[in-house]
Amino acid sequence: MQFKHLGVLGYGEVGKIFAAGLAPHVGAVSAWDLQFNDNHVRDAVPGGVQACASFQELYAQADLVVSAVTASNALDVAEDAGMHIREGSVYLDLNSASPSTKKRSAAMLAAGGAHYVDAGVMASVPPYGIRVPMLLGGPKAEELAKTLRAWGMDAKAVSDEIGVASAIKMCRSVVVKGMEALVMESYAAARHYGVEEHMLATLAETFPGIDWQQQGSYFFQRVAQHGKRRAEEMFESARTVRDAGLDPTMATATAHKQDAMARLARAKLFADLGPDARWKDYADRLLGKE
Repeated sequence: MQFKHLGVLGYGEVGKIFAAGLAPHVGAVSAWDLQFNDNHVRDAVPGGVQACASFQELYAQADLVVSAVTASNALDVAEDAGMHIREGSVYLDLNSASPSTKKRSAAMLAAGGAHYVDAGVMASVPPYGIRVPMLLGGPKAEELAKTLRAWGMDAKAVSDEIGVASAIKMCRSVVVKGMEALVMESYAAARHYGVEEHMLATLAETFPGIDWQQQGSYFFQRVAQHGKRRAEEMFESARTVRDAGLDPTMATATAHKQDAMARLARAKLFADLGPDARWKDYADRLLGKE
């Protein structure tokens, strides 16, 4: 596959990384984000990336569209894409959505004459950049994966069926995002009782391969920064479990825990905690200790 123009939907943390990382491999890069309705935000987009005034403008130019919005917006964005995207374009959906959501999105893109590729992003993007491990699904998955690997990406086609890559991602998220929720609840409670060092020592004995101090700090930081996005992902994970005929008790509880942290972050509870903040700093805020 050869592409001349990359369009990035959603110019947040992930969108910015992909726009910058893929720019050397395409002739031009455009981006669109709801925040671009603010002229000051649109004017701040770095040179080399065209900030589109509308998603229709982006679709009119791009032959490869990367969707990096949020799980709650993924279906609506796909519906708009189906009505406006150029025929023959490839639509790479990075959003953490359930297999059923991905299948509905694919049907909308197919109606517009585009090729939909389901992506399961299997790790946090910032540490890896565009080399983040990614599983692809759909009829064009293998062909696109070859192109992305030639661009230095870690992309692997797992199925020609839409939803398989997403199912892998969502089932994994039940564990990984669930661990985040468990750590935050456990660590904060242990801090309240003054037993955190004893508790962490027992975790280290049981799971010696994990630095529980460092991992705890990372979990608190990421959830405080991206709790809303994580909560939306977990509600989609709950949908994935429910679609399998199971009760998504744990996935739903995790979603609500992430959402609660997101609300506290929006209320500026953690606003002055810098990138080197420890998990104890976050726990103390939750416990009302300054």
